[in-house]
Amino acid sequence: MARIVGVELPNSKKVHVALTYIYGIGPSRAKEILQGTEINGEKRVKELSDEEISKISKYITDHYKVEGELRQELDRNIKRLIEINCYRGVRHRAGLPVRGQKTHSNARTRKGPRASRIKKK
Repeated sequence: MARIVGVELPNSKKVHVALTYIYGIGPSRAKEILQGTEINGEKRVKELSDEEISKISKYITDHYKVEGELRQELDRNIKRLIEINCYRGVRHRAGLPVRGQKTHSNARTRKGPRASRIKKK
């Protein structure tokens, strides 16, 4: 398994698919990385040489925020919204949908499981 930016990439996957296992890299960004490093995306990860792996790793660290750095930035942004008490921050603090969705009948993912009712004997 190749290790790029602290993530083990599966050997059997093609490189353009395996790069999407890194947090912050999707399909289009994976293709950009492969074009920038001039590596064939149809190769399997196990077929990559150490030089190619280091090229990809260097390109990613130079051009993008990924993994821990990206997660920290997102957490800081959410904490800032909460601190300034803006509407989105209040919704984050309450654990409710942030982007204007209705909550009367949906939003179970954000709100959690339904509170069970107290049964009468």
